[in-house]
Amino acid sequence: FTEGALEAYEQNMSHLIDDLRKELAVPDLPVVIGETGNAGSLVLRHAQAAVAERPQYRGNVSYVSTAQFLRRPQDSPNSGHGHHWFGHAESYFGVGDVLGREMLRIITDGTPAGSDEHPGPAVAPGNTATARWASTLFDGYSADRAFETIAYADRWFREPGNEGFEATLDHVLEQLRAVGFGKEELLQLEVIETPMRSEAWTPKSAQLKLLIDGQPDRVLRSFKNSHDEHRTMLPVHAPSCDVEGPLCFDAEQLKKGDIFVTDGSASRAMRTARSRGAVAVLSSILSDFTVDPSGGDRHLDAIRYSSVRQGDFPVAMISPRVHSILRNHPTGRVSLQAKVITEKKPLRTVVATVVGKGLPDEAVALAAHVQEPGAVDNASGVGGQLEGARSLVNSLRQQKFGWPRRSIAFIWGDEMTMSRIYLDHTKRKTIVAFSADMIGASQGMTGAIALLERSPDPGALRVVAPDSHTPWGAGRVRKSDLHSSGISTIARLAMHDVAAASNGWVIGEHPWEGGSDHDVFLGREIPAILMWHFTDFAYHTSLDRITHVDPRVVRRMSVALLTAALAVADPEPGDFERYRQTVALERELRTSAAKGDEELVTMWDDWCNEAVSWFEDLCQIDPGDTGR
Repeated sequence: FTEGALEAYEQNMSHLIDDLRKELAVPDLPVVIGETGNAGSLVLRHAQAAVAERPQYRGNVSYVSTAQFLRRPQDSPNSGHGHHWFGHAESYFGVGDVLGREMLRIITDGTPAGSDEHPGPAVAPGNTATARWASTLFDGYSADRAFETIAYADRWFREPGNEGFEATLDHVLEQLRAVGFGKEELLQLEVIETPMRSEAWTPKSAQLKLLIDGQPDRVLRSFKNSHDEHRTMLPVHAPSCDVEGPLCFDAEQLKKGDIFVTDGSASRAMRTARSRGAVAVLSSILSDFTVDPSGGDRHLDAIRYSSVRQGDFPVAMISPRVHSILRNHPTGRVSLQAKVITEKKPLRTVVATVVGKGLPDEAVALAAHVQEPGAVDNASGVGGQLEGARSLVNSLRQQKFGWPRRSIAFIWGDEMTMSRIYLDHTKRKTIVAFSADMIGASQGMTGAIALLERSPDPGALRVVAPDSHTPWGAGRVRKSDLHSSGISTIARLAMHDVAAASNGWVIGEHPWEGGSDHDVFLGREIPAILMWHFTDFAYHTSLDRITHVDPRVVRRMSVALLTAALAVADPEPGDFERYRQTVALERELRTSAAKGDEELVTMWDDWCNEAVSWFEDLCQIDPGDTGR
C-alpha cells in the first residue's frame, strides 16, 4: 500500500460516497461496501467496515463480509493470484450474491431485521430505561481499542494460570489501572488469588509427520509458538512426548506399538489404546455443526480444541483433511512430538468495580472469561468488556450521565470458577449478573448471530414457537428453577436500543440452555442472562482466530451489556412504564403461542405478573400507582 493509504482509506471512501451522491443528485444513494476479503490487511477491512458505521450513512450504506468466500489456492485455477481470489469462480459468485442481497435489503427494508430463526417479542418504544444510555455509550465506545485487546489475547493459548492466561490478565490490569481503577476511591481493583486443583498447562510446540519408506518425511501439522495456526493440536493436559508407530484405524485391530487414528472421542480412544498397548491417539472429532456455512470446505481444516485428563498418554487432535491423508496411506507410519510445560500456580481472578454512590453495597456483575484460546471464544468478551469498563468511566468523568447508585463489578478469570470466587469473596449483594461470552463473531465468517439467552422461564420448560433452541441444545430445567425477574426484558430492550443507536443489528433470543458464567449466578438464585453468538461453525476449533471477529458487533454487544447493567444499577421511576409495556408484549406473544396448553398459559401469566412486580421494586414504584 502507498504510505498513508490505509490511514486515509476510511475518509477517502466516505468522500467517494459523498461525491457520487452529489454528482448523481441522489442524496441517499444506497451503497454496499464489499469487504476486500482476499486481502490480508485487517486494517484495510476494518476501515471499510467503519465507513458504514458513520451516523450520516445510517440506513443507506452497508458493509458485507466476503472473506468467507476465499478458497484455498491449491483448490483454485490460479494459485498465484490471491489478489484475484485465485481465479475461483465460486468466490466471485459468493461475493456477488452477498452484495446483491444486501443491496436489496437496503432498498426494501433500510435496516437489518431481527433473526428469522430466533425471533423474540417486540419491545415498547421510548427514550427511558436502557435507551437513557444506549446512544451515549455507543458513541463513546472505541471498537478499535477493544480490538487491540482482542488481538493481544488471540496471540495466546489461554488456560487457567498458564503463560497466555497470565499475560492476558496482566494486559487487562495494565489497561484498568491506566483508566484509574485501583487509584481512586470509587474505582476499586482487586486481584483474588486462590489455589488451583491442577497445574497450569502451557503447550509449547508439536509436530505430526507422515513417514513413508522411500519418500521424504511429510509434516502434516505443527506449531512452534502459542499463536501458530495449529496450536489446538494438543488437547489441554496432553503430555510432552516423542513417539512413532504404524497407523491403525480400527480399535478391534489395535496392537502394541500402534498409533490409533479415530474420528471419535479422544478420551474414549485413549482408554482403548492404552488397554491394547498402542502408543498414541490421533482424533479428528468435530461437532455436528462444524460445517462451513459459506458453502466452502473450511471445516476440513478445523482442529478441535479439546481437553483430556492429566496423564502420560500421548494424544493429539487432527483435522478431517489430515485424517483423510492418513487414510490414504494405511501402511505408513507417523511420528508425534510434543512439548508442554506445567507449573504449580495460583489462579487469579480480576475484579474492577465502579462503586455506586447511593447503594454501594449492592452490585451488578458482568463476567468475561479469559481461558480458552479462541478469538471469538472468548478474547472478544475479554476485550469487549475491558473497553466497556474504560468507556463507562470516561463517560462518568465527562458527566455524560449520572454516577450509578449501585456498584458495577467487571470480572475476568476462569469461566464459572471466577464467578464462584467473586461471589465467595465479595461483601456486596449481587442483584443481577450478565455473562459476556463469544460476543464478537462475524456473521459472514462464522454464520453466528447475536443472541440473548434468557434466564430460565416457562419457555425453557416447554418450547413453543417462535422460540427454538440453538444446536447447543436445551439445558435441564425444572419448574422449581424458575424465578421470575425482569433481567431478560432489560437485556432485550438494551439490544433493541443499541440496534436503534447504530446502523442496525441482527439479533435474536432463545430459552435458557446453560454453559457459561450466568449458570453460577442462577445457581445462587441471582437473576442472570448470557449474551453470545451462535451457531459459530468454528466454535472450539483452531479456526476461531482474529479474522473471525467483527469489531462492529463487539461494540454493539458490549454497549448492550453496559446499558443493561446501568438499567439495574441506576433505575428511575420513569423507566417503569416502558418495562411494563414490554412485559405486556411478551405476555401477549407467549400466551397466544401457548394457546391450548392451559398450564403453560398460566405459567407465562404468572411469570409476567411477577416480572412486573420485580420492576416495581426495581424502579421503586408503589403498586397502587400502576392500578395493580
